[in-house]
Amino acid sequence: MPLAEIQARVASACEVAGRNRDDVSLIAVSKVQPNARVAAVLDEGHRIFGENKVQEAAGKWPAFRERYDGIELHLIGPLQTNKAKQAMQLAQAIHTVDRPKLAHTIARHAQDLGFCPDLFIQVNTGEEPQKAGVLPAEADSFIAEVRALDLPLRGLMCIPPVEEEPSLHFALLAKIAARNDLTGLSMGMSSDFESAIALGATHIRVGSAIFGERVYG
Repeated sequence: MPLAEIQARVASACEVAGRNRDDVSLIAVSKVQPNARVAAVLDEGHRIFGENKVQEAAGKWPAFRERYDGIELHLIGPLQTNKAKQAMQLAQAIHTVDRPKLAHTIARHAQDLGFCPDLFIQVNTGEEPQKAGVLPAEADSFIAEVRALDLPLRGLMCIPPVEEEPSLHFALLAKIAARNDLTGLSMGMSSDFESAIALGATHIRVGSAIFGERVYG
């Protein structure tokens, strides 16, 4: 488990970029990972994790929370409106708010629950038809809509196209965030988190580099 190596690379990237290491959260993406691997990372002291699916998170994290204090769970996968309430009760942050219907559903549940996780709007920076996220040209208006719902909007998230230079997408996301006075930038994964940090990432999502290749089936 090379968690220490990843932490060292994050610290180095922050130093090169002239940034404070404490300003970058390393989200260990534990989706489809055996519980033994997750427990090993918890035993090393790491507490910030990411899951893609509400159902998987619900089956995994309540038990871990009984054993370990201070776990911070981030939902980083597509979220169906009918799973929004459960997601809000499980996670401290949701990174994939991508459409008005979901934002309004979250707002309604926040009124009922009396709390709301931190929210990030997913921006489809590559304008890929198969990928979730608001289009860049529509981001400003959607940001305003979410803010009008009095929700705790912390920033923006993107997943660059696999065949394109990710730094171009990180720069675009940072530009949209800056003009909307948003400080949170959820961007960068195992293969490109150093360039994301250089361009202002506050949350990087690293899975296989920490846990090894995912186990499916």
